[in-house]
Amino acid sequence: MGAKTYIEPSTAIPVYDECDILVVGGGSAGHTAAIAAARAGNKNVILMERYGYCGGDVTGGYVLLIPSLSFHKKTYVRGIQEEWLTRLRKYPGAVLGPDDSITGSTDPEDLKKWAVSGSVTRSEPRRIEHSFMVEPNQLKIELDKMLDEESNSIRVMYHSWGTKPIMENGVCKGVIFESKEGRKAILAKVVIDASGDADIVRQSGAPTSSAIDDDCRCSSTALVYRIGGYSQKEFSAWRAQNPEKAKELMDGIAKIHGFRAGMIAGPTDDIGWMNNWQPKSDCSKIVDLTKTEMRTRLKIREVIDYMRTVCPVMEDAYLYDIAPQLGTRGSHRIVGEHIIGQNDWAFPKEYEDTIAWHCTCDTLNDNAPIEIPYRAILPQKVENILAPGRHISADSIAIDNVNLIPQCVGTGQAAGVAAAVMVADGTTSHTVDVRKIQDILAGEMDVPLPRNPHTDPSYMENLVEHEYGLYTEAAKRARELNDATKAYRHWTMSAGGGDASK
Repeated sequence: MGAKTYIEPSTAIPVYDECDILVVGGGSAGHTAAIAAARAGNKNVILMERYGYCGGDVTGGYVLLIPSLSFHKKTYVRGIQEEWLTRLRKYPGAVLGPDDSITGSTDPEDLKKWAVSGSVTRSEPRRIEHSFMVEPNQLKIELDKMLDEESNSIRVMYHSWGTKPIMENGVCKGVIFESKEGRKAILAKVVIDASGDADIVRQSGAPTSSAIDDDCRCSSTALVYRIGGYSQKEFSAWRAQNPEKAKELMDGIAKIHGFRAGMIAGPTDDIGWMNNWQPKSDCSKIVDLTKTEMRTRLKIREVIDYMRTVCPVMEDAYLYDIAPQLGTRGSHRIVGEHIIGQNDWAFPKEYEDTIAWHCTCDTLNDNAPIEIPYRAILPQKVENILAPGRHISADSIAIDNVNLIPQCVGTGQAAGVAAAVMVADGTTSHTVDVRKIQDILAGEMDVPLPRNPHTDPSYMENLVEHEYGLYTEAAKRARELNDATKAYRHWTMSAGGGDASK
């Protein structure tokens, strides 16, 4: 297959609508971008999403954990990401995470209690980090509520798949989309590509990359499913008391599936989350997408039968549900005006155009926040397209740590504000006043940014106090080599991606 071609007859494509800001993709980056654009004053935003709900990997792929929002006792990732938490806390079973008052705690009892929920750092000394888990259906509802609250500014188009940019002399003028109504177009002054795979950018003439390091998380896909009928607390206790049997259980599950899988706690005690990592899979390729879906579902019954046999706590376990969309970790991404690399956080970097200040899950720098510049969401060679989210500009290794949910939300919020400023000032994606974007984020939207007058100096003082940057063993190796990528590989191979001090 592949040699034949079909010449499509030329046709007039009707314009479905026109707007100032078009957001393609309603995942965590796209939804946030639309909300931020509206709150920054734009009243003519369209949010286009191929499914019938927002949230992307969180609500559809069951990526339930929102990790690494703090460094020691201070929370650096705030804004709309923190708003998710404050909103969901109103509803029983909607969210799980430690109270803000114990962020940074090293108390053994706190660590023991919250380790199962992913709220403990991997770096030493181990400590509680500000993070939380969500119930995906509750978040779906809340994301719709947020859109409804901005209905005077945002028009939502569900079941609409943005497929191709409309380009004129290197400037994006809108997007062609497909739906049950056929192929139509949306004209826009600014387009935000939040597709996750740079679907719009890579057809615009801007450079993109699909290089992913095979040893990294981003080279794998997943189809998550949830299991009910048992207590997670009882399962955790059984696993602690029977480590050899627990290892046999997980090894057996991996053997049945044919790939690594792991039980992870969810926000309620009665339902667990079976995450998985299917290696060397590209979430932009039909064959890999199909294989991920089918090879998972064909083995789920056998896996659950096996769990009932090996673990007495799970004798009544049953399949609760299967994620409605495949778990995607990485494929195409933009080659932006700045390319994030491992050195960006092994060596503390400062940027004049920083629009997000985010902690990572990487022990290379003790989970300290790094600066993400505006240029990392700015494609080269084209105007009026921004690309926040999973496909931001980063190299084949660095992408592993800057495309998690918080970074998607943070860069999405910045992109929405940037688009609103562009429209208001009549500037382009390359000439927009970045200082104005920063001041809106830090001054009006509760987004801490380094060196910004609206941000409490205690955020930077906290970093200095804890000597952020070159002090973990892995970072020392990076300093010796002047190459964090080599240090990262050494750490991955020697410690299995675990404690960087080993």
